[in-house]
Amino acid sequence: MGYRNLHETVADLARTGQLIRIEDQVDPCLEIGAIQRRVYARGGPALLFTRVKGCAFPMLGNLFGTLERARYLFRDTLPAIERLIALKVDPGCAWREPAAFLGLARHAWHLLPKAVRNGPLLKHSTRLAQLPQLVSWPADGGAFITLPQVYSEAPGRPGWRRSNLGMYRVQISGGRYAPDEAGLHYQIHRGIGVHHTAALAKDRPLPVNVFVGGPPSMALAAVMPLPEGMPELAFAGLLGGHRLPVVKTPNGLLAPAEADFCLAGHILPGETRPEGPFGDHLGYYSLAHDFPVMKVTHIFHRPGAIWPFTTVGRPPQEDTTFGALIHEMTGAAIPDLVPGIRAVHAVDAAGVHPLLLAIGSERYLPYAENCGPQELLTQANALLGQGQLSLAKYLMIINESDQPGLDIQDIGEFLKSLLSRIDWRRDLHFQTCTTIDTLDYSGSALNSGSKVVMAATGPVRRTLPGALPPNLRLPAGFSGPRLALPGVLVVQGSPWQGERGTPAADLVAFCRAYTPDDEINAFPLIVIVDDAEFAARSLDNLLWVTFTRSAPASDLEGVEAFAHAKHWGCRGSLVIDARCKSFHAPPLEDDPEVERRVDGLGAAGGPLHGLL
Repeated sequence: MGYRNLHETVADLARTGQLIRIEDQVDPCLEIGAIQRRVYARGGPALLFTRVKGCAFPMLGNLFGTLERARYLFRDTLPAIERLIALKVDPGCAWREPAAFLGLARHAWHLLPKAVRNGPLLKHSTRLAQLPQLVSWPADGGAFITLPQVYSEAPGRPGWRRSNLGMYRVQISGGRYAPDEAGLHYQIHRGIGVHHTAALAKDRPLPVNVFVGGPPSMALAAVMPLPEGMPELAFAGLLGGHRLPVVKTPNGLLAPAEADFCLAGHILPGETRPEGPFGDHLGYYSLAHDFPVMKVTHIFHRPGAIWPFTTVGRPPQEDTTFGALIHEMTGAAIPDLVPGIRAVHAVDAAGVHPLLLAIGSERYLPYAENCGPQELLTQANALLGQGQLSLAKYLMIINESDQPGLDIQDIGEFLKSLLSRIDWRRDLHFQTCTTIDTLDYSGSALNSGSKVVMAATGPVRRTLPGALPPNLRLPAGFSGPRLALPGVLVVQGSPWQGERGTPAADLVAFCRAYTPDDEINAFPLIVIVDDAEFAARSLDNLLWVTFTRSAPASDLEGVEAFAHAKHWGCRGSLVIDARCKSFHAPPLEDDPEVERRVDGLGAAGGPLHGLL
C-alpha cells in the first residue's frame, strides 16, 4: 500500500505511461525549468531528466503536474483520510455507516514513525556544489531547492511528536553564502519560527534537516495545513499507507530512511544573509532580504538518488495541484473550523493569499429584514484568525441563503452575487498596519500591509451591466474601458506615480470627477490598470492583476468617498488602483534565448516533440 520511496514511484508511473525519460543532456540553469512549465501547461507527464548538465544526479519534474496524477499517487490512502476527516467532523457517522469506517485503526497505526538503525539515505554523502543547481528564472539569485522538506524539533523537547516539517525555500548557491552554507527562507506564520524563537532564547543553534525526495507523501505532508499538535512526519505515514521508517542523523534529528537526500546541520544563532531574489508563486520575484543561515555539516544521499523539483511562477503552476488536492481532503472540515462557514476558496489565480472567498451564514436575526452583515463579520474575523487563512488580503464573504447552491469554485458567479448585493457605504471593513504574505510587495513594507473584508448579504440591490454604455465619459489620462465581468469595469491609466502607502493623486482625481448620479456608477467595481486589454482578456488575468497589485488601505478609493466614526465607505463605485507601483517586485518573464532552445527540443525530431 502506497510508495515507500521515489524509485517505486518513478517505476510505477513509467509502467503506466505517466512518466517519460529524457536522455538528452539538459541544463538545470533556466532550461529544465522552462521545459517543466511548458509540459505542465499542457497537462503532460512526469519528466525524468537522466543527463543533467554539470551534475551526476537525475532530476524529476512535474511529478504532481495534474490533479489526476496526484490522486493516483495517493489512491490507496485518500479514501481513508477522507473518512477520518469525516469522523472528526461528525463522529456519529461511524455508527450510521460502520462498514465505511472498518480498518481505520490500521490506518491510524501508520501515524507512528518507526525507528530503524540504518537506511538507504545514509549510504553515501556529497557536497552542496554537487547537487543539481536549479535556476528557474533569469533574475534568480542562485540555485534553490524548490521541493525541500525542512524538519526541526522543539528545542529541549526532542522527538517527532513536537516536530515541524515545512516547505521553506532553501538557497544552495549564489549570494554571500560560504560553500557549506544555505539560505533558509521561511515566511511568517510558519511552524519552524516557533522552534527558532525557542532556540534564540537559549542562544543556541537550531538543528535542522532538509529532506529532498523520498515517498511522495513527504512532499504533500510538508505543505498540509495540519491542526496544531499533528506532526507532519506522522501525517506522511498516514498518507503513504505505512509507518514511516526514520533514522537518526549526526545533528540528533530524525530523517526518513527512504529519502533521496538529507542536508543536515543547524541554523546559526543570530546570523542572517541576503537570500534571493527568486521567482515566486504570485508571478513576481521575491527580492533579496535577510533570512536565517543554515550551516550544512553533512549531506547524505541514497544509492541512485533522484532530485525532484518544480518551478514556481504566476499561477497556475505545479503547486496549484497541492492546493486542489488539499481542498479535496479537508473541505469537509471547514464548517467544523468556523461555525456557520459553508465553504472557503483561496483563489489560486490571484496568488492564493491575496484573495480569499467564503460562503457563510446569517442567523443572528432571522426575524429581521435587510439588517446587513452581522454574523458574516464574526465569521470573517474568525477566518482571519485561522492558520494561513490569516494571511488573506482581500476576504469576500457572502450569505449562503441569498443564493443557495452557489459553487464557491465558480469565481465569476461568486463575484456577481457579491457585487449585486454589496453596499459600499456599509460593507467594507479594513485592517491597517497588519501582517500580510511575505511574498506580497503591495503593502507598506515586507510582511506589512492592510486587509479588507467585503461582506454582502440581503436582496439584490442592482442589476449588473453586461455592456459598456455608448458614450462613457472618462477623466483625462484614462482610456480603453473594457467590461471584464458583469458589473466590473477595467480602465487603463497612466503609469503610476505616487508615494508608497498613500493613494495616487490621479486615482483620487478619477473618483472626484464623478458624482453618485453619473452613469459610470452602474459598475459597482472599477479597476484601474496598466493594460486594460490584458486585464479584461480573461478572468485569471483580472484576478491576478487586481489582487496582486493593490493594497486595500492605499489603493481603494471610491466615488463620493467618506469617513464617519472611523468607518470608510463610498456612495458610488468602488475603484481599485491595480497598476504596477515603483516599489513592487518585477513580474516574471522568460528568457528569449532559452525559449528558442526549448522550441528546438520540441520541434519535429527533437527529444520533446509532442510534449511542448
